[in-house]
Amino acid sequence: MIKVTNKYSLDIKAVLTFLLLSFLFNVSVQAQETNNEEIKRLQRSIFIFNFTQQVSWSNLDNLDQFKIGVLGSDRTIIDLKSLSQKRRIFNKPVNIINFSAVKDIEDIQVLYVNNKYNYHIESILAQIASKNILLITEDYNYNTSMINMVNVANYFEYEINKQSLENEGFEIAESLDNNAINSSDKWKLLYKDASKNLNQTKDSSALQEEIIKNSEKEILDKTKTILDKNNVIDTISTKLNDQKNWITQLNKYNKIQNKKIEDRIAIEKQLEQIINSQIDTLKSQSQTIKESDDKIKVQNDFLTTLYQDIEKKQTILEQNDNQISKLKLFNYLLAALVLLTLIACYSIYRMYTSNKRLLRTLKQKNTVIYNQTKELASQNKELEQFAYITSHDLKEPLNTISGLIVLLLDEYEDKLDEDGKMSLNFINESSLRMKSLIDSLLEYSRLGKIKEYNPINTTHLIEAIKIDLGSMISKSKAKVSSKNLPVITGSEIEIRLLFQNLISNGIKFIDANTTPNIMISCVKTEDEESKEYWQFAVTDNGIGIPENYQDRIFAIFQRLHNREKFEGTGIGLAHCKKIVESHGGKIWLTSKEGIGTTFYFTIPA
Repeated sequence: MIKVTNKYSLDIKAVLTFLLLSFLFNVSVQAQETNNEEIKRLQRSIFIFNFTQQVSWSNLDNLDQFKIGVLGSDRTIIDLKSLSQKRRIFNKPVNIINFSAVKDIEDIQVLYVNNKYNYHIESILAQIASKNILLITEDYNYNTSMINMVNVANYFEYEINKQSLENEGFEIAESLDNNAINSSDKWKLLYKDASKNLNQTKDSSALQEEIIKNSEKEILDKTKTILDKNNVIDTISTKLNDQKNWITQLNKYNKIQNKKIEDRIAIEKQLEQIINSQIDTLKSQSQTIKESDDKIKVQNDFLTTLYQDIEKKQTILEQNDNQISKLKLFNYLLAALVLLTLIACYSIYRMYTSNKRLLRTLKQKNTVIYNQTKELASQNKELEQFAYITSHDLKEPLNTISGLIVLLLDEYEDKLDEDGKMSLNFINESSLRMKSLIDSLLEYSRLGKIKEYNPINTTHLIEAIKIDLGSMISKSKAKVSSKNLPVITGSEIEIRLLFQNLISNGIKFIDANTTPNIMISCVKTEDEESKEYWQFAVTDNGIGIPENYQDRIFAIFQRLHNREKFEGTGIGLAHCKKIVESHGGKIWLTSKEGIGTTFYFTIPA
């Protein structure tokens, strides 16, 4: 068993006293530090936001959101995210991004770094160089960063490295520059805070001495119990020695702190002397400014009086000018009224004589037009009668010829040789073609006579025509499609014939072994007089029309191919032209040989 000496008992007493004081001090201080730490965390986030809003960015208009990066696993990122839900920067939403390594820093506007994570400041500056990123650090060495926040007791101060900011193209607000800490101001604030901390430490030391006195009595009473526990003392003796060494180091640290406080107080006194001298200078300048203000006030009174005199004279001049202007205006209006009266009288006389001449001319022209109208009506009636009579009289002998040919073929077929039969067939075919031509001519003469127009759904009309041409479409395997077809106003019979002729031509005039493909479409257009039209397009993939025939393709009885290759009378496109023009539109085409043809025509909307 180890014997405990008196010296050793004193060490135990000191250690136990220190442990008890440490416990009481830590309990009271810990709650205060927790509250202070929360306040500093909020201050840190607000400082970062305020710094950002007092620095100008050249590419601010191109940003959809403002990005703030935090380097390292710093709790500050939580505080910044919380604040970003309530505040915006330059009226833009704020996005907080965390980086774990320096090499990952990219696409942000602001970077925050705390020195407690030991990131090398030179590596950070090299990574963000020329990227228009503002670097805000905390507790780094003086003048190493762009904006460096410094912990001073329970609040923050900051310093600015103007050279570093200018190198990256940043401009700072004047208020940010004025409130930054330069070398002397920084130490002043630091020492004020240190002096405050010293007073707090003295108060805390007095409290600790009282606690120690009370604890000594209690420790002496328990010494006998401690001596009985030699085995426990043997176990903790080593720990007590270590703690004794730690207390010695703590005393040395306190001496160093006291020395620093003395130095700070000396600097504080020096700064107070400088401030007092500046205050005296300001008082002298204030007196000089007051004297200057008195002189300026006298001059202002003189100028006010002079200005009032000028205003009175100006008012008199303006009244005279107004009277002169009114007289001038009255004279001008009187002269203009006389001139307008003369011009009106002359114009009325000219209009009277001109209208008189125009009236005589109109009467003469109306008489001529009336006579021409009567003559045209009579001629149109005669033409209709001629066409009807001609077609009727021509069809009668043709019917007789066709009947005789059929009779000859029925009764004398056995008596005729092959040449005779062929001749009779030729005669029969010619008479049938003649009959078809007469019917087409009669139909052409009747086109345009229908003046009662009704709404026509062209989509339904095309479907009906496809049914009428069903055998022709089925035989040729043709494909007839349409899109965007409107409801128009016109003669349904004539519009039906118009589409039927164009579709049947597209099926008929096509190369062998080619499947006809016909597309019908429509758009709305305007002419030069802003009159609206429906413009239809009928496109086929037929043989096409040579360019030298395109200008006369709409003439009556015009054929480009012999009857053995393509049947027809040559009057179909002439029908189309007459139908379109009778409805107030026009028709034209574009075509390429071997590729196809597109017929365009317009109908008033």
